[in-house]
Amino acid sequence: MLKTAKNELHPMVIHLDAAGTDYMPVLGGHPESVSMRSGLVILSPGSSVGVHNTGDHEELIIVFEGQGDLKISGQDSLAISAGVAAYCPPDTEHDVVNTGASPLRYIYVVARTKV
Repeated sequence: MLKTAKNELHPMVIHLDAAGTDYMPVLGGHPESVSMRSGLVILSPGSSVGVHNTGDHEELIIVFEGQGDLKISGQDSLAISAGVAAYCPPDTEHDVVNTGASPLRYIYVVARTKV
């Protein structure tokens, strides 16, 4: 089990580059957080992040702008758009695809479920 002394972690403000392109890390796990990792993703129309599996991490996707699909292997796609949060369980192969005509901007947050 990861043991982190409470005083090793510190509250912080992370400034996001709203005009950025592609990807910006937000949290990278220890020592910034106990196990949480996150990033700001900006996908251009027709682009995808690529099929991946977060293994023993669960993932939350919070969409700020645009529209797309959360494609889950072996299941129907989930439509995502501004104002929507989507959950992907651990050990699930998935992809995010921009299906709209404008950029798809979202933050993903992954956290370990097994120690």
